[in-house]
Amino acid sequence: MQQYETVIVLTPLLSDEVAKEAIAKFRSVLTDNGAEIIHEDNWGLKKLAYPIQKKTTGYYHLIEYKAPGELINKLEVEFRRDERVLRFLTVALDKHARAYSEKKRSGAFNQKKQQTEEVAG
Repeated sequence: MQQYETVIVLTPLLSDEVAKEAIAKFRSVLTDNGAEIIHEDNWGLKKLAYPIQKKTTGYYHLIEYKAPGELINKLEVEFRRDERVLRFLTVALDKHARAYSEKKRSGAFNQKKQQTEEVAG
């Protein structure tokens, strides 16, 4: 099983409940088809780099998971069918990206920053 990372951008017109419901739907598509979710991160409402469908903001959500390759097509079909999804991007992670992701989750990058602030202070 390959490790993947998917970023989903949902329309900003959704309430928090509906946005969470949409994310839960995609999470269930993954788990029902044999994927193992490793990490999720809700980035919240962010400004888009350029307008999409006359919208300038969107709800961002990141899901990192291990899944068989054929599941990605099923997942992306679900994204395309759902009108709440503005954009999505799925990336297969290589060994360097997996190592970076593990460091980011463990907080290794924040620890270095805190140590330099303590030394400077």
